[in-house]
Amino acid sequence: MKKRFFYLLAFFAVLLGIFALQKPLFMAYNTPPHVTHYHIADYAQVMFHGLKLDSTMAGYFILLPLLLVLVTVWLPKLPFRKILLIYYGILALAISIAFIADLTLYAFWNFKLDATVLIYMDSPSNAMASVSMGFILLRVFFVLLLSAGLFWIFWKITPAVFSLTKWKIAGSVFLLLLGGVFFILIRGGITASTSNIGRVYYSDDQFLNHSAVNPVFSFMSSLGKTENFSEQFNFFPEEQRCELFDGLYPKGGETVTHLLKTSRPNVLIILMESFGGGFVGALGGNPEIAPNFNRLAEEGVFFTQCYSNSFRTDRGVICTLSGYPGLPTTSIMKMPVKSQQLPSIAKSLVKAGYKTDFLYGGDVDFTNMQSYLRSTGYQKIISDKDFSLKEQRTHAWGVTDGITFEYLYNTIVQRTDTPWHTAFLTLSSHDPFEVPYKRLDNKVENAFAYTDECLGQFIDKLKQTPAWDNLLVILLPDHGYAYPEGDTSHDLTFFHTPMLWLGGAVTKPERIATIINQTDLPAILLGQLQGVQGTSADEFFFSRNVFSSDFFYPFAIFSPKNEFGLLDSTGISMYDNISDRVILDNPAPNQQRIDRLKAILQTLYDDLGKK
Repeated sequence: MKKRFFYLLAFFAVLLGIFALQKPLFMAYNTPPHVTHYHIADYAQVMFHGLKLDSTMAGYFILLPLLLVLVTVWLPKLPFRKILLIYYGILALAISIAFIADLTLYAFWNFKLDATVLIYMDSPSNAMASVSMGFILLRVFFVLLLSAGLFWIFWKITPAVFSLTKWKIAGSVFLLLLGGVFFILIRGGITASTSNIGRVYYSDDQFLNHSAVNPVFSFMSSLGKTENFSEQFNFFPEEQRCELFDGLYPKGGETVTHLLKTSRPNVLIILMESFGGGFVGALGGNPEIAPNFNRLAEEGVFFTQCYSNSFRTDRGVICTLSGYPGLPTTSIMKMPVKSQQLPSIAKSLVKAGYKTDFLYGGDVDFTNMQSYLRSTGYQKIISDKDFSLKEQRTHAWGVTDGITFEYLYNTIVQRTDTPWHTAFLTLSSHDPFEVPYKRLDNKVENAFAYTDECLGQFIDKLKQTPAWDNLLVILLPDHGYAYPEGDTSHDLTFFHTPMLWLGGAVTKPERIATIINQTDLPAILLGQLQGVQGTSADEFFFSRNVFSSDFFYPFAIFSPKNEFGLLDSTGISMYDNISDRVILDNPAPNQQRIDRLKAILQTLYDDLGKK
């Protein structure tokens, strides 16, 4: 059994070594022009963080040899090495192609190898038009050379046959347990998040993050996700689409309503998990659940007709921070190649000299969130791993809100690096709704009441500090919640969500009844900072400054799974992309509303296809 174990150990180590050595070569070949050189510590960090995905791929590739080793326990005369001949050849060639292709294409694409390359296979002549035949042949040579070298290493470490063993049952059990270890490596651990590209992102330098990504994993994980989005939802000829879309998201214009005393406040955005309007008495919801929010709504700028764009956190975070609408068929956060191209509040504020950070008590690797945050301007990320093990277990999703609110308070009152922007995503108001608090009998209501209690205590304490004077606190949920229980697809109470601006930077309390989306936050916020260098909102294509002189048409769009809706002063229309028909048109059919909805959806997917 020792020989079998040491073979598997050697094969796994060789795979890890190959993947690890690829990284410094990638860095040396693709070092950005603006960087003189990277230090040895940078190379070491990239290799260390990259081990998370390297071990995942090594776990995948060792499964077949592991299975055959298990067979040899019972059939020791099996010609083990000969059986693996074809597998080794395919594996060596696949790794070599991925390595050389990633090394070469990054200079052209500025993102890691993924299934996008398959799109260009339809027209290889166009794909290769920018390079010479010598360029291509040299890389083919290196692929063959590297493949031969890898194949030779695999062959040399593999025994021709294994000897008979007396420990058949014990050996089989041991190998099955070892398979369980490899399965955990493949999955990426035992936490809620699974292996994804964001797990290896660790730096403000995007090139270092890219260098840590295993190219084979990047390619495999993107298979099935690559679609030609620009060919979807082509309702209108281009000229008609432009005519319908023109003016819906105006850019430019002067801000005519000013909400703030200063153009350079510290900005805290609190994304309250699932905190829909049904929990907020100030929006006509249950008044017993969130008394603190209801009280605070009288003290700040309260947007009473704000609507979330989507139904999941991974989409709602991007809607809020990047002003990019939720998609009915996919999540852009799960596509790092595209999400890294999005604008964001953080990216704009960094240009204006702000320090930025993101706080979340859960696993920030979930749904590639860390990849998105690192790529779009968040310089520091605090997540569950930054808290004690005991604190990490205070909620099913990580660190409960009471602890993270306290952490946030202590951080703010100690800060001296103004101006700063922090985004904080709460988590306690999430299934299974187990919280260290008891006020209401209903489990769901009580969980939201707990978050409200944490919020109220946080704001009240903050008011007593000097930090409050130049602070803007923006409260809004990532998405709504079906409360009272209802149909999330067609019931607007799911998407009707509160947005409240508080803080010493706010000029006066008032209520804004204009119909808006959460995606409008970037343009509204940056519009209030007009004149500050770097805070133009022009790149937020789907975000509107509703206080601009050019704004004229209040509406909100929202996207349940496989559906897309538009609400304006005339009513609501919903389109179902599975049945390809309008499924809701109240209070009466309105063709202009339907056409605008379709034009926005077509434009959104055209834009996604270009990224």
